[in-house]
Amino acid sequence: MTDMDLAKQLMDDINPHLLDFLRKKVNSFIKWDLVRFFHDNPHAADTSENIARYIGRDARTIEDELDGLVDAGVLQVSQVSDLSIYSLAKDKEMRRLIGEFVEACNDRQFRVKAIYHVIRAMR
Repeated sequence: MTDMDLAKQLMDDINPHLLDFLRKKVNSFIKWDLVRFFHDNPHAADTSENIARYIGRDARTIEDELDGLVDAGVLQVSQVSDLSIYSLAKDKEMRRLIGEFVEACNDRQFRVKAIYHVIRAMR
């Protein structure tokens, strides 16, 4: 079985909206952690340093990922003095999709497929 055959088999039964969300928005494990954090804390609005501390990662490591999620419409950023404050996007459809993704992650089979996809995208 080739890599393409395995990828097709692993992704065929994933909801196309979740697959698109995974491929275009949550395409790294750090982004996955960030999406989970903001889903679990939908009213959070904080700096990259504090968010990094909450999720157990280095602030320098997550800054680009936070900005990527802003570019993807998952998060929004505002400036307060000279600080960038990140929060969950207000878009209802995006919040629904995030909730659907996090709920799907409760299923072991989905997580295995999602992990495979993220690792494959990192190559």
